[in-house]
Amino acid sequence: MTYTQLIGKPVEAEITGKVKFLGHLVDAGLDIIVLFNGTQHLYIPLLHVHSIQQTSEMESFEGEIPEKPVKSDEQISYRKTLNQAKGIFAEIYVTGNKSLHGYITNVLNDYLVFYSPVFKNVLISLHHLKWLIPYPANTTPYTLNSQELPVTIAGLSVNRNLEEQLKKYTGQMLVFDLAENPEKIGLLKNIEQNMMELIKADGQPIYLKISHVKAAHLP
Repeated sequence: MTYTQLIGKPVEAEITGKVKFLGHLVDAGLDIIVLFNGTQHLYIPLLHVHSIQQTSEMESFEGEIPEKPVKSDEQISYRKTLNQAKGIFAEIYVTGNKSLHGYITNVLNDYLVFYSPVFKNVLISLHHLKWLIPYPANTTPYTLNSQELPVTIAGLSVNRNLEEQLKKYTGQMLVFDLAENPEKIGLLKNIEQNMMELIKADGQPIYLKISHVKAAHLP
């Protein structure tokens, strides 16, 4: 038996950060699950699911559960979900006390590009995205209209790998992990062997391992 036997039942899922979600397990793939919490569908990579179990804390949903907003004709997977979610207004969570609201514009080998009206183009590591919540159709961030919301990557040349993409920003100011830690804001001086040299505000260098970078954007 596997946890997929819980599909259609109310469950409790604990994910990285000791966060617990209650919802009906509506779909499951080899590397992602989908919960419906009564109002929203949550897409959670299995990489961050620590446990999942049936629960009595949530009543069974009466009536039909709405169709998943990110549709798939084949078995669901993390990468397919991200690709099919491109252009759909969504909330994603990566780190700290901030969720990002906007649109996935590119899905690359080990990261994605997320356009946020607040942070603009953000590079998000696929290993550190905790969950994705698509919004209903025809919803836009902050009720902005299409003229006020230029969802575009025009002029943004992207490499397939995060390390190679970050190298393009050498000599520029960068903010890592949504400024959760002020030590991770500075001038990118060099990248070598999965390590970055970042010059902090006081002029001192700090060395960051790229595999632990959750997000990066230009200030």
